[in-house]
Amino acid sequence: MTHPKDERSTQPDIGAAPSSDAMPDNGNQSTNGSSSDTTNQAQQTSQQQAAPNQELQEQSSNTSSSTANSNPGIQMEPTPSVEEVLTYQRQLLNMPVTDKLQDSINTLRELYKDCNDIIIHEFDILNGPAATLVYLDGLSDMRLIDLHILTPLQQIGTAGSRTKDNVVKCITISAMLEAMDFDNVADKIGYGHAVLFIDGIASSLVYDVINPIIRSIEEPEAETVVRGPREGFVESIRTNSTMLRRRLHTPALKMKSVFIGRYTKTATVIAYIEGIADPNLVKEMEGRLSAIDVDGMTDTSLIEEWIEDNPFSPFPQLMSTERPDVVTAHLLEGKIALIADGSPVALIAPASFMSMMQSPEDFYQRSIVATAIRWLRMLFSLITIFGPSFYVAVLSYHQEMLPTSLLLTIAQSRENIPFPALVEALLMEVTFEALREAGIRLPRQVGSAVSIVGALVIGQAAISAGIVSSPMVMVVAITAVSSFLIPNYSLGIAIRFIRFPIMLCAGALGLYGIVLAALVILIHLMTLRSFGVPYLSPLSPVQTSQLKDTLIRTSSPYATTRPHLTGSFFNRIRLRTERYKARRNS
Repeated sequence: MTHPKDERSTQPDIGAAPSSDAMPDNGNQSTNGSSSDTTNQAQQTSQQQAAPNQELQEQSSNTSSSTANSNPGIQMEPTPSVEEVLTYQRQLLNMPVTDKLQDSINTLRELYKDCNDIIIHEFDILNGPAATLVYLDGLSDMRLIDLHILTPLQQIGTAGSRTKDNVVKCITISAMLEAMDFDNVADKIGYGHAVLFIDGIASSLVYDVINPIIRSIEEPEAETVVRGPREGFVESIRTNSTMLRRRLHTPALKMKSVFIGRYTKTATVIAYIEGIADPNLVKEMEGRLSAIDVDGMTDTSLIEEWIEDNPFSPFPQLMSTERPDVVTAHLLEGKIALIADGSPVALIAPASFMSMMQSPEDFYQRSIVATAIRWLRMLFSLITIFGPSFYVAVLSYHQEMLPTSLLLTIAQSRENIPFPALVEALLMEVTFEALREAGIRLPRQVGSAVSIVGALVIGQAAISAGIVSSPMVMVVAITAVSSFLIPNYSLGIAIRFIRFPIMLCAGALGLYGIVLAALVILIHLMTLRSFGVPYLSPLSPVQTSQLKDTLIRTSSPYATTRPHLTGSFFNRIRLRTERYKARRNS
């Protein structure tokens, strides 16, 4: 799977761009004033910063000389190119933290130049060495910093000792890490940690003082249930992982962290239950996540596009949910979940068509009731897909299938309609989809009212104007109501999307076109995979031991088996890769 990317996307995460005065220029002999001051400032930096800047000095000297020669009467500083800026910042990030405090502070000032929210607090430890605390205003909790870091160091001190251990004992925060280079330091500062630099110690101390700014836990509006838990995920990855821990009180629940994006460095957690989930499935997920190579990742929906098996299929191959109880249930089945910082939606892999047709409330109701609701949901899903197409095919090619009285009623209602049935159906379906989208985008207070009133007014006006017939409005309304029964939003969008090509086939070939389109969709679904697992499993291929939770829901005491999820026997791509590796190693 390939994705287009520009030249800059191949560079690592390197912070803010330095200005021209941060890059010395020794080749410009005709400039004075600001150019000379810039050179003097660069020569006063430590030897550790002078070595990485030597290459950049040679690059900028040629540019400066040509500028001065072309405009001898104007003194201008050269503008660095994007490549020069990236190279300079990468050199700064690769530098290690030294035991000279001033050198470390100078490097940090270069990295965070023009960042007005960076706080660099220099102070002296009581009866101890000089120190500097660096953090971002707003991301770090000032109360924790003042109470547990600055107050102990400035009022209690280390009793004259300059060792790192005594400084650590003085600070009353248990969550502490050690960073040895500025790349790691910049990552920790960006997440809200406070970093302490101490003169004479060739490392930095990282303290967890993140200021948790999250919204309150509420019930997900897109996955409401009558009976069941009322809490949903939020945008904080810590809160989301805590919700899972509250339901799975076992050390077998593993959570592996992955950071995606050079600039965003989005924290992503792979959650699974050791002993239930297949290790090959976990390894496959880690491999796909490690292959993501982008500048930024802001939501799990973007991650889904990178790791799904077939990104060109309209059907979702990963299940998305905002409910911790749903994620817990799938983890107990042996699946793996993916939660990302900044997104309230978790991804579940592998996913199947039947799992997306299930509602969380199916497991909170009696098995007989849940089975009846599932059959009703399947029936209306078929109406959603084939209802308008069947109407178009019958009116266009197969009028003999209708009773005479019904045919005469429909013919009378269509007597003054200027469009054929296909155009009429497409016009109404597109209009209704536009109203649905408008209801979503409008403010919540007026969105539902506008969509409902708009549909009624436009439908009645279209009938009165003789643009569409009343039977067509009724068919579109029934189809719209049927689409609301699909529990998974992504699957509902896919089903609504495939209605239009099926209608075109019905308008061209009648019922034969519907059959051909249905065969094409069925073949596509049978060949589709989600992390190697057949999309239509356990119906295709048939696995009788797993049919207890498909079209029917067996009572919980009789659900004694877990689904087979690895898909190693069916994943031809993975098997082909393994054969290639074996042949290469031999």
